[in-house]
Amino acid sequence: MGHPELVVVSLICCLAAASAAKLGAVYTEGGFVEGVNKKLSLLGDSVDIFRGIPYAAPPKTLEIAERHPGWQGTLKAKEFKKRCLQATITQDNTYGSEDCLYLNIWIPQGRKQVSSNLPVMIWIYGGAFLMGSGHGANFLNNYLYDGEEIATRGNVIVVTFNYRVGPLGFLSTGDSNLPGNFGLWDQHMAIAWVKRNIAAFGGDPDNITIFGESAGGASVSLQTLSPHSKGLIKRAISQSGVATSPWVIQKNPLSWAKTIASKVGCPLDDIARMANCFKITDPRALTLAYKMPLTGNDYPVLHYLGFTPVIDGDFIPDDPVNLFANAADIDYIAGTNNMDGHLFALVDMPVINNNYKDIKDEDFYKLVSGLTMTKGLLGANTTFDFYTQFWSRDSSQETKKKTVVDFETDILFLIPTAIALAQHSANAKSGRTYSYLFSHPSRMPLYPNWMGADHADDLQYVFGKPFATPLGYRAQDRTVSKSIIAYWTNFAKTGDPNMGNSAVPTHWYPYTVEDGNYLDITKKTDASSMNQNLRTNFLRFWTLTYQALPTVTGEDKVPEDDVPEHMEADS
Repeated sequence: MGHPELVVVSLICCLAAASAAKLGAVYTEGGFVEGVNKKLSLLGDSVDIFRGIPYAAPPKTLEIAERHPGWQGTLKAKEFKKRCLQATITQDNTYGSEDCLYLNIWIPQGRKQVSSNLPVMIWIYGGAFLMGSGHGANFLNNYLYDGEEIATRGNVIVVTFNYRVGPLGFLSTGDSNLPGNFGLWDQHMAIAWVKRNIAAFGGDPDNITIFGESAGGASVSLQTLSPHSKGLIKRAISQSGVATSPWVIQKNPLSWAKTIASKVGCPLDDIARMANCFKITDPRALTLAYKMPLTGNDYPVLHYLGFTPVIDGDFIPDDPVNLFANAADIDYIAGTNNMDGHLFALVDMPVINNNYKDIKDEDFYKLVSGLTMTKGLLGANTTFDFYTQFWSRDSSQETKKKTVVDFETDILFLIPTAIALAQHSANAKSGRTYSYLFSHPSRMPLYPNWMGADHADDLQYVFGKPFATPLGYRAQDRTVSKSIIAYWTNFAKTGDPNMGNSAVPTHWYPYTVEDGNYLDITKKTDASSMNQNLRTNFLRFWTLTYQALPTVTGEDKVPEDDVPEHMEADS
């Protein structure tokens, strides 16, 4: 045996060499940035983390942001920046800042040399276009959208960023006075910044995947459909939200703008003056002028989402359903959670979570008529009859409550996603199409035992929380998380979720309009998880039977203009 001190010395040398692969200061278009390098093991694996790099200049109120002018010296990018100005959960105060257009980057590093040419995954958060941030909700230092697990497990670069939300992100007069979509322009600028700069961090600028959930999934979809994205994006993943969802495009922006104007004292009769007045109003006052009513509503919660994207003739030149040719060469995954509608049903009919209270048929009828207003009485009756046809055979409360959840899931998520998949596939040239259903049941202890995967339940698995905080999870949750991260990161690498350097539990076949292939993601994902034609009879009902009903006008119809006024009465 040799000298023990030599063994120690050589071990120290090896460890020193092993920990050498890190980026240090990186030169970007704005100047040098320096992040932190976090060691992951004695073997020398690490992750470089940059938090708070500006991707645009601080924006002026209700204007498209400009490029950042840059900085002198080295920017220390070690802390998350404030979220974009938004209402707090109680909606009686604001937090965040107007100076909020920053992004965060996670880069996995091996032992020997710094990574290069890695696929890049850019996350777009959800939150009804009303709230949220690039780092997500946090408990102490555990941030929901921490990219470390995805980056290190899948060997990809992960980017998250802030974009403007609420009135500051989406207030619009529906014309050139205030075109709106400022939050979408922010997203576009973040993606374009990544395209221009990510090579310096070891990323491949020609292999960018954008992914997001809920309003973020819809944003991903809109970014792929916008003509402004040409050449920027290679692949995209929409989780529980697509451009064709009924809560995405605001058809009546002017009436919502007038609601805000009346609250903050801007003129109502002259739109140009109204728009100019908004721009010099305290941004906090604009933000607080809109409240999302969550109890005692006359209409389903869908109707109170006032500040969402608009068809502006520019970023979104037409109804999204007509824009899928723009995504012909983008690989696309889209899917929903099997009970995505539960969160919304809970607001619209709180009784569904109460084991001791029954659903009344008339309450469900009221909900149905509130979501079928454009087709009037005939639409409400036809839809109610279709969804309750099985109640005569099985009138248990569990069945009825599940019907309510299925109804909201179908109308808000599942059917629009099916339409987006069919459109993507029909317009595809080189782009591939994949569909999934996420069915791993919710871990919320207060939920009924029939509960499946609620809206946003997928996020913790995508971001690897069962690994980051193992004490809060079971082995089966880690199985689910490992599978999703493998499929998502393989897809980011190759455009095929089966091909990459992560093993997957079963082969995921692409979607076609004929077979409607989709992967059912559960704790036991295996060959039997590949299914076809999800809820075909319901899809047929909405796209054929319901669509064919005459659209009502005049007396029979609840005017959409009324809804903001109802919102005022409620708030």
